[in-house]
Amino acid sequence: MAVTREQLVEDFERPSLLRRLSWFDGAWALLLVLGSGYAYRLYHPYMDAYEVAIQAAATLALIAWGWYWKPVRGLTLAVAALSLFALWRYGGSLATAQTDFFLKYLLASQQAFMWMSALYVFATLAYTLMMFTGSAFVGRTATALTWSATAMGLAGLMVRWRESYLMGTDIGHIPVSNLYEVFILFAVITALLYLYHEGRAATRTMGTFVLLVISASVGFLLWYTFDREAYHIQPLVPALQSYWMKIHVPANFIGYGAFAFAAMLGVAAILAQPRPLAPERRRVVLPLAAAGFVVAGALLAAGLSAGDAGFGATLDAWAMLPATVALLFVVAACQGRLAAQLPAPALIDDMMYKAIALGFAAFTVATILGALWAAEAWGGYWSWDPKETWALIVWLNYAGWLHLRLTKGLRGTPMAWWAVIGLFVTAFAFLGVNMFLSGLHSYGTL
Repeated sequence: MAVTREQLVEDFERPSLLRRLSWFDGAWALLLVLGSGYAYRLYHPYMDAYEVAIQAAATLALIAWGWYWKPVRGLTLAVAALSLFALWRYGGSLATAQTDFFLKYLLASQQAFMWMSALYVFATLAYTLMMFTGSAFVGRTATALTWSATAMGLAGLMVRWRESYLMGTDIGHIPVSNLYEVFILFAVITALLYLYHEGRAATRTMGTFVLLVISASVGFLLWYTFDREAYHIQPLVPALQSYWMKIHVPANFIGYGAFAFAAMLGVAAILAQPRPLAPERRRVVLPLAAAGFVVAGALLAAGLSAGDAGFGATLDAWAMLPATVALLFVVAACQGRLAAQLPAPALIDDMMYKAIALGFAAFTVATILGALWAAEAWGGYWSWDPKETWALIVWLNYAGWLHLRLTKGLRGTPMAWWAVIGLFVTAFAFLGVNMFLSGLHSYGTL
């Protein structure tokens, strides 16, 4: 997308960030500094020098984030209020969660995650309804549901952090240590990326697509919760007992969230090309889609009722195939109508580029941090472990995407397809390696 002379002049004449700050921005910074100081006063006996440095850097980053993106202030205050209220209700006993109304039904970490899951699913349905009805009220409701789900997810992570220490100081750790916790982190980060672009682009029509991948992660989370009972807090394995985990994992999932966001923008970019299906073909496609959903529902029901957990999980996995095919049939039938509702392809393309650029930068930082962590834990920066190898494949995939975009100016449908395929590559690096391969990262297996 070319930059016009007017845009260059506007950017040049725009006041610097410091000149744009108001007294409220100063109050925001002061509030965070005081809150961070209070947290340090309470928990510094459990912190080493590295963790103090991480806390200071996180405080400064949150101040800058609030200055740059104003809506995140309200989210931060809501998460802080919910978390502090939950910690107050807990007192010093984890058993309080069984008797206290607010903890039992709302703010204990597991309950907060269930509310998050339900709200994300409702937000997905609301965005879809908005796309087909054009209702501004439904659109505002969908946005509010997404913000609410994100607040509950973040508050749940904060409360889970405290719950781990209530179990014992030797057990306490930041909640980014297993698949259950990082799936929540992935959903929250992806939602925040979407909400930022929704506000900047002043359009909600992308929510249908982005919330789909978040709902898919919620579906996996629910299966992982009830089929594998993964919600229990466990002590860290020795390899994870490091300050590196506190920065490596969040950076990694900023990358994963950005790549997922870009992939769903790629789906939207493909659908933005108006290719309506002929009526005679639609009469064939829609019954096939209905049949696919019926088969998927039958397999899913059989999997949920299966006595053997492994057999049930296999049936649930097979249910994804007819469901995916059915969804593709529905998309093909509705493509012409969807194209009229979506933003201009150039806007989608620009958002997709920015998302991949952010994800690539975060993933690069995470890979470097992972190498430093590996050198400390295992004595070498790189060992061609399956997880490391697939991380390199993901990095090369998006490096190639950005190279062709920046040097050759490639845009449009081919790059959109590349972003979509990139999500499958990323998903295998994230989950597939844990499921099918073994290595130094085997502590993350399903």
